Amino acid sequence: MQRRQCLTALAAALALPPLPALTQDRRRIVLGQSCPLSGPTAQLGLQMQAGARLFFDAQNAAGGINGLPVELKTLDDGYEPERCKANTEQLIAEDVFALFGYVGTPTTLAALPLVNQKQIPLFAPLTGAEALRDPASRWVFHLRASYFDETALIVKQLTQLGLNKISVFHQNDSYGRAGLDGVLRALKSLNLNPTGTATVERNSVDVAKAVADLVPAMPEAIVMVSAYKSCAAFIRAARKAGFGGVFYTVSFVGTQALLDELGKDALGVVVSQVVPYPFGTASGVAAEYQAAARKASQTPNYTAMEAFLAAKVFSEGLRRMGRPSREGLIAALESLSGYNPGGFNIKFGPGKHVASNFVELSMLTGDGKVRH
Repeated sequence: MQRRQCLTALAAALALPPLPALTQDRRRIVLGQSCPLSGPTAQLGLQMQAGARLFFDAQNAAGGINGLPVELKTLDDGYEPERCKANTEQLIAEDVFALFGYVGTPTTLAALPLVNQKQIPLFAPLTGAEALRDPASRWVFHLRASYFDETALIVKQLTQLGLNKISVFHQNDSYGRAGLDGVLRALKSLNLNPTGTATVERNSVDVAKAVADLVPAMPEAIVMVSAYKSCAAFIRAARKAGFGGVFYTVSFVGTQALLDELGKDALGVVVSQVVPYPFGTASGVAAEYQAAARKASQTPNYTAMEAFLAAKVFSEGLRRMGRPSREGLIAALESLSGYNPGGFNIKFGPGKHVASNFVELSMLTGDGKVRH
C-alpha cells in the first residue's frame, strides 16, 4: 500500500507544470530577449544586447541583485515577426522569469498575445507604437516615450521653422504606420496635410519608387520612419534626385548605425531621441554608461544607452521585489514612481506602465558625431 501511494504521489508530481526558472534555480534570474542579431537591422539588436549586458555584468560582478546574478538569454529574430513569436514561445517554454529589451513594433506585437496569455512581464521594448500601449497590458512596461511624442516634437520644430510642406517616408508595416499616424496627428492639429507619403518594405533598401513618389512634389522636409539601412538608402537617392530639403527621423532608426551607413552624407539629418545624450556628462546615468562602455571597449551610442538605462531601472524593480515572483515584480516596478536613475525621472505607478515622455532632437554631423 505504501509503495502504491508513493508511486501515485510521484506520478502526480511529474504531471505538475514546470515552475519558473527563478523557482527552479534560485541561484540566478533568467531574462529572455528576442531581437535582430543578423540581417539589415542587426545593429539595433546587437546594441540593445550590449548595453543591457554592460549593466547586468557590472551588477553580477558586485554580487548580483539580492545575491542573485542576472542572465540575459538573447535569441535572433532578424526583425521578422514570425521568428520573434517562435523565439518567445521558446523562451516561455524554457521558463525565463521575464522578457526584456525586445526590438521593433511588428516583432513585439507578434509576441504580445503570448505575453498576455502566459502572464509574463515584458520590460522596455524598443518601440514607441501606440498599439503596444493602448489598450494597456498589465504585463508590459515601456521605458521610452511614444512615437506620437517623437513626431509631435518633430512637426512642432519644422513648422516653427516655417517648413509646412512635410512628406513622410515610412516602413510598410505596423512600425511605419505608427510613425505615419503620429505625423498625421501632429499635422492635423495645425490644420495641415502631408505633401506626400511613400513606403519601403521591412528589411529592404528598395527605395526607388518612394523617391519617385515624394521628390517631385518638392517637400521642404521629409520625416522618415524606418530602420537605418533603408533610411540611408533613401537619403542618398533623394538627394541624387534633387531633394534639397531636410530629413528628420525617429529614434528607432538607430542613430549610430545611421551615422555608420551614411558617413559624411549624415550631415544635417535630425533624429528625435528618447534617452539622455550618451556622449556628455549632464546626466548621472550617461556618465555611468560611458564609464562602463569604456571599460568594455565599446563605443557609446543611443541604442545601447537605452538598454543600459532599461537594465538599471529593471534591476531596481528586482531589488524591490522581495520574494521572487512575477506578480511581485509587477508590484515592484509599479512602485518606481519618482525613481531617478540619474537624470531620467521614472513615472511608473499602479496601472501606469509608461515611464517617460522625454524627447529631444539631435543633429548628425558629417564626421560621425551627434550634435546635442
